[in-house]
This record gives sequence, structure tokens and C-alpha cells, in this order.
Amino acid sequence: MANSGTLGLIAGNGRFPFLLLEAARAHGLRVVVAAIREETDAEMDERGRLDPEGVRVHWMSLGELSKLIETFQREGVKQAVMAGQVKHKQIFSSIRPDWRLAKLLLNLRTRNTDMLLGAVAKVLADEGITLVSSTSYLEPMLAPAGVLTARAPDESERTDIAYGLQVALGIAGFDLGQTVVIAAGACVAVEAMEGTDATIARAGELFREMEDETSTGEAETTLARRLTVVKVAKPNQDMRFDVPVAGVPTIAAMKAAGATCLCVEAGRTLLFDRAAMIAAADEAGIAIVSEPAPGM
Repeated sequence: MANSGTLGLIAGNGRFPFLLLEAARAHGLRVVVAAIREETDAEMDERGRLDPEGVRVHWMSLGELSKLIETFQREGVKQAVMAGQVKHKQIFSSIRPDWRLAKLLLNLRTRNTDMLLGAVAKVLADEGITLVSSTSYLEPMLAPAGVLTARAPDESERTDIAYGLQVALGIAGFDLGQTVVIAAGACVAVEAMEGTDATIARAGELFREMEDETSTGEAETTLARRLTVVKVAKPNQDMRFDVPVAGVPTIAAMKAAGATCLCVEAGRTLLFDRAAMIAAADEAGIAIVSEPAPGM
């Protein structure tokens, strides 16, 4: 856990940066926010206005690594945290890198997220800024083991969970994504750069296409529309970045796709607004279970 008087926060999208900001302030830390123009919610400015002594917000583009370092050094930041998603397609296709980031990108062996963020962490460390775990101050939000909803997974969903964990850990090991969608022992969708919610939506769309073809007599499907979503951390997850998260939007995406079960990895997945998330799942009849990854 960070223990300096000032914490740097590299803020992506979603609620994660705001939750971490609130937790850090509750611990008495002054927070310097590096808000990413392409990702961070504009609400971050309001947080700075409401708490000008404790929160300083600096906006910068995703490719401005030098500006990030200079801002943190000027503000006396020695420890920093990354919180919130940065869309993978933004990282690899939409940014205009400054000279420092361009040099870093040229030296990457492979352009996956872990390699890039690990290299950024090293550059920051060389400049006297240590990245700490993105779960700092938020450990109570890590998923506890067990069934979290009123309904437990049934036998069919349990079978899909067991298979899904194997597949998800396989793709996560290659840093391709952390989520798979399973139905009747078949892998329907695998996460890549699009993110979890888009992966779930793609699985739902595939099933809608199957149903349309079946209803018109063009084809038959042996897959019952019972989608199980499995989300895991990477086998060697660096808790400083890209930690798996789930929340109310995950349940909304599952409901829209017709998914009936969610399995997350215990102790390594952050659950945002857990009570609201579970209430939404119960209302939709969705089972949520948190399990350790096989072999953990």
C-alpha cells in the first residue's frame, strides 16, 4: 500500500478512478490526478473543484508520457497508481506518442498490454515514481470466494464454468483478454481488444443470429441459449494494472445478451458497487459465483 503523503493517480475510464480517489482521500493522502483526455470522465474536474487542497487534476493525452512524468515530479509524486480502463484499441491505434513514448514503443518486443504498461512502469521508476498496486485502498472490494447471489449456478452452468476457467486462463496467459463466454460446453466468444461488455454483447448477437436462422428453418442449433461468462486474472497478474473488474454494467450487458451465470476469480477481481451488482443479478435471475483459479 502506498504510504507517501501524495499519491499520483493515472485515471482511465469508468468508476474505478473515482473509487480509488475517495479511498486515498479517506486515508489522508493528497491526490494528483493525471486525467486522460481520451478516457477519463469529465466529472473528475468537479472532484478537483470540490476539494482543491486535496485533489489536483491535470489533463493530458494518452501519448504524453513526458508530460505525465513532469507533472508528477512537479507535484512531488513519488508513488502512483493506475486505475480505470484504457481501451486497448486506444493504446495501439489512436494515440499520438511523444518522443519518450515513441522510443518506448519502438523497443517493445510484442505490443500487448502487459508489455507496454510494464515498460511505462519502468520508465516511471527510472524517474523516481513507483507504481503501486491498483487495488491499494480497495482490497475490501476484491471478490470473496463463494456464491454471491440468491441463486447458485446449476449443474449445466457449473460444467461451463469449469471449462470456461481453463479457456480463460489460457487466453489470459497470452495477454489476449480475461473473459470468455461459454454455452453447452462450447466457447462462444473470447475477449480481445474490445473489452468485456463488448465480448458479452457479441456472444448475445451470435445467439440471436442462430435463433433467427432456426426460426426461419435455415439452420438448427444444438446450443441452448444459456450463456455463462467467466472472467479471470492473468496467471501472473501484475496487480499494478489491468486488474479484472465487474459491476452493474457487467450485469446489464449479460441481461441484454441473455447470459445466466457469471464466474469471477476470487481474491483477484474487483467488484464495484457490489450490493447493487448482486441486487441487479438477483432481479435478472443471474447467478454470480467467485472461485479460485484452478491450481491457485
